[in-house]
Amino acid sequence: MKPGRLAFVIALPFGLVLAASAAVRAGQVAIPGVHDAYQARTDYQLKCQGCHRPDGSGDDRSNPPMRSIVARFLSVPGGREFIGRVPGVATVDLPDDRLANLVNWTIFRFDPAHVPPNFRPYTAEEVGRLRKNPLRLERAAMRARLVAGFAKTHGEQSQ
Repeated sequence: MKPGRLAFVIALPFGLVLAASAAVRAGQVAIPGVHDAYQARTDYQLKCQGCHRPDGSGDDRSNPPMRSIVARFLSVPGGREFIGRVPGVATVDLPDDRLANLVNWTIFRFDPAHVPPNFRPYTAEEVGRLRKNPLRLERAAMRARLVAGFAKTHGEQSQ
């Protein structure tokens, strides 16, 4: 086989893999504040789903659900800050830009129906500022207060 043809035969599979990867990423729906949905999903799988489960359902003890509820926090006073200060967000070992990407992805992945029309995506700067003051023992009481506020803003019963 000629050297040029051999190089082509060797390079072709790698080119096809790269093209397929780009096509998958290009086919993704744009999510506000999410610059890399694949990375966000991977970060969720590695950093969050062990407690919050793959479907965001959480549990009834220490890992609250995100499915059908996480975006509701954005509509109550203090809720946006709460999302950035919960222990799992504030203390995760990700840089601020990847964490902002993950938080924005999580909101749209698990609760798109409740994303407010005026939603401003989290930025790396905002996440960096919020995570400097993580919630600890007060987390549960603060969450309960915010969830109680859902009924006022959404006309629904608290969860």
